[in-house]
Amino acid sequence: MNKRRNFWLSVLLTAAVLMTAAGCEPAAKPYGVEAKLRLPGARRQVWALAPAINLSGEQGPDPLLQADLVYQQLQQVRGLTVVPVNRVVEVYAGLRLDNVKSAEQAYLVCDLLGCDGLVVPTITAYDPYDPPKLGASLQLFRKPPSYARSETIDPRELARAAALPPGQSLPRQPGFVQAVGMYDAANGSVRQAVFQYAQGRHDPVSPMGQREYLVSMDRYCGFVYNALATDLLRSIQTQ
Repeated sequence: MNKRRNFWLSVLLTAAVLMTAAGCEPAAKPYGVEAKLRLPGARRQVWALAPAINLSGEQGPDPLLQADLVYQQLQQVRGLTVVPVNRVVEVYAGLRLDNVKSAEQAYLVCDLLGCDGLVVPTITAYDPYDPPKLGASLQLFRKPPSYARSETIDPRELARAAALPPGQSLPRQPGFVQAVGMYDAANGSVRQAVFQYAQGRHDPVSPMGQREYLVSMDRYCGFVYNALATDLLRSIQTQ
């Protein structure tokens, strides 16, 4: 009888210990809150996204994939509607363009798409290995309100007309804004910015945590394009 009673006492004691331990478990880590971006001004705008131009000398960055990563960042900007890159590719094909080589060509693409601006990403450095490195820029060509499209214009003639004679500087284009940066995760300030960007965007209980943004190049590119988009919006606000 005593053995049986001791057995059940042991069972009850074990259950109590387990229930107490379960009650003392820390609460699940909540997601953070990511910073929100907003387009300056009261009027909503429509921007189209062009395929990325790869000047890095590396074969890794795909122009359409990089444009999609930029699209993911820009479509989160309040007050902005973004036309995906496949629509721009269709217009490029119709005009027989590989990419825009002048502001006039960009205005023509904007007019054909019915949008206010064309964003052209450019990649100048690309290293996907930990610590990753990405040099890139976002160039925004905003169509002037007075722009009128000619039905007979040849976009290639526009590029030749925009070519500069030797020794002449490129004139400042109205509505042109760009953001340029080199982001090397070997630098402590860049890593700190990456981890701050990861707040609210990564699973707080994932095994890799915030370091996922240093080992996944797509996620790291997203961080860079978010930083460039922030600089781009800031430049628009100060104009």
